[in-house]
Amino acid sequence: MKKYYNIGVDLGGTNIAIGITDENYKILVKGSVPTLAKRGGEAITADMAALAEKLCGEIGISFSDISSAGIAAPGTVNPETKIIEYSNNIKFLNFPIADEFSSRTGIPKDKIAVGNDANLAALGEYVAGAAKGSHSAVMITLGTGVGGGVITDGKILTGHKFGGAELGHTVIEYGGRQCTCGRRGCFEAYCSATALVAMTREKFEQTSGTLMHKMCGGDISKVGGKTAFAAMKNGDAAGAEVVDKYIGYLACGIANLINIFQPETFLIGGGVCNEGDNLLKPLMKLIEPQVYGSLKTTVAIAMLGNDAGIIGAAAASAAE
Repeated sequence: MKKYYNIGVDLGGTNIAIGITDENYKILVKGSVPTLAKRGGEAITADMAALAEKLCGEIGISFSDISSAGIAAPGTVNPETKIIEYSNNIKFLNFPIADEFSSRTGIPKDKIAVGNDANLAALGEYVAGAAKGSHSAVMITLGTGVGGGVITDGKILTGHKFGGAELGHTVIEYGGRQCTCGRRGCFEAYCSATALVAMTREKFEQTSGTLMHKMCGGDISKVGGKTAFAAMKNGDAAGAEVVDKYIGYLACGIANLINIFQPETFLIGGGVCNEGDNLLKPLMKLIEPQVYGSLKTTVAIAMLGNDAGIIGAAAASAAE
């Protein structure tokens, strides 16, 4: 019986992560190299192909054994033309990444899928992670920004011109904090890991002698995404105030999305989720009263971590 091997590429602004999966989306081997994002697309794609070839060699196969390949990329990605139309993080503009990857690997273009990274991370969780077995799922990722993906019956909601599911750019505070997208009050401006750091630093500046100050040696530049939660867990009132405020905004944004999509499963990913029950338990208490009708959605923490994009890309390619 022929074995199926799928390549999943998660192209990020910092690293290129690649894995080779079997037909059940189990990662057989994986690796990463720096993206060096200021380079042109051709150089980046050359590194993608070189890493993929190296990983194939590690499990004793070649590109001719690959059934399909998928590429998860940031920005506006057209899955039909397989072109990255725009990405501000890697400075792609109408870059034909599937053509380029095909020419370097010999994998036919019609066996290569290309999609937005947040969408494919959601797909990864849907086929092999915390949403496996669900009819529908919504996932947000709390990182530098707030990424999102919406999956129904295995299909990704992409919207007109493939720019849909920008869940981080729904407004939860009219006229509020400036967002990088140009609007004010976006979900992303309040609930990204970047926003959590900004809130913590604001409280740091407004107070003195708190546990947060002691933890950071009085140096505001040492305040990070874990600072407020760590201080809160050790009884610090200032840290608890930041955490409560952050979770309040997060609950508002999630309740909005549950009310819009009514998914069977709602997943939260990103580094902030490492807080586990310290995040999820108080969050659920605030979400439930805000959801229209009774809560029928399971809210959980994503389980695949950094592998979600790899698995989602492989899954998208298997559907080609």
